[in-house]
Amino acid sequence: MHVSETQKDPALEEHPLPENPEPGSLNRKIGPIPQASEPQRSPAPPVLQVRSLSSSYQQPASRLLQRKTRKAVLHEIDLEINEGEVFGLVGESGCGKTTLGKALLGLISFQGQVLIDGEDVAQHGRGGRAHKLQAVFQNPASALNPARKVGWLLEEPLRIHGWSRARRAARVAEVLDLIGLDASLCSRRARELSGGQKQRVCIGCALVLQPRLIIADEATSALDVSVGAQILNLFSKLNRELGLSMLFISHNLEVVHYLCDRIAVMYQGQIVEQGEARQLYLAPQHPYTRALLEAIPNIEQRDFDYREVCI
Repeated sequence: MHVSETQKDPALEEHPLPENPEPGSLNRKIGPIPQASEPQRSPAPPVLQVRSLSSSYQQPASRLLQRKTRKAVLHEIDLEINEGEVFGLVGESGCGKTTLGKALLGLISFQGQVLIDGEDVAQHGRGGRAHKLQAVFQNPASALNPARKVGWLLEEPLRIHGWSRARRAARVAEVLDLIGLDASLCSRRARELSGGQKQRVCIGCALVLQPRLIIADEATSALDVSVGAQILNLFSKLNRELGLSMLFISHNLEVVHYLCDRIAVMYQGQIVEQGEARQLYLAPQHPYTRALLEAIPNIEQRDFDYREVCI
């Protein structure tokens, strides 16, 4: 087979390269090869930034003529949630987790600053905040109007924001596919659904406006274990396919470790520890975090024979 000779470069004929060059000699002879400079891009701000957030409740007077006092619930909370990140917030009941979620949603007053994509949410009205933040609550039965049909419930946020009927129908069909429900359920009322189906509808209502962040407050606590696992897998799927950012609130550190990328531990209204999920789970630093881990039931380490309990 004939192989054609390559055409010689005139520049190489005038300045031939050595046959056995020493290491680095070519760079000294012809100079370093210039590298293409990439344009400098400023890093995108986190989806959510919470700066020095504090909140308190007014306590009613316990006696006549006694002044009403305020009880501090949140103390100087600082946290950030990045694009496409599932951030877990864990702590015992009454430590202030739900209060923080309500403050982020604008349901209660607070001191401090909340930024979404670098913008202060205080500059947006309720409609603007709805496009940024949505919530999935603990009890789907109380979150949905039992007399309304599923299709109406999913269309309601779009109807409020002025979407046309054709756009609403297309978006509802898309959301039903995302949450794993059949389109035939649109004609059924909320009271006719199972607990898992109701929670999927709640997730669909939160997704329908395509928010930047979803706050899931104990979203699996009111469900059976198997159904709750399905909801966790749905959250994981939405995060993987849509790049959904989420603040996942729970008292169950085992569940938070399974789902989340990073975890913050709250105790008495303060963030006492936060870090990567695996690192915090395997090597907790704060005594309260270690106490939460020790409270997780371990069937392999029992001090009694379960057969004696069953007899």
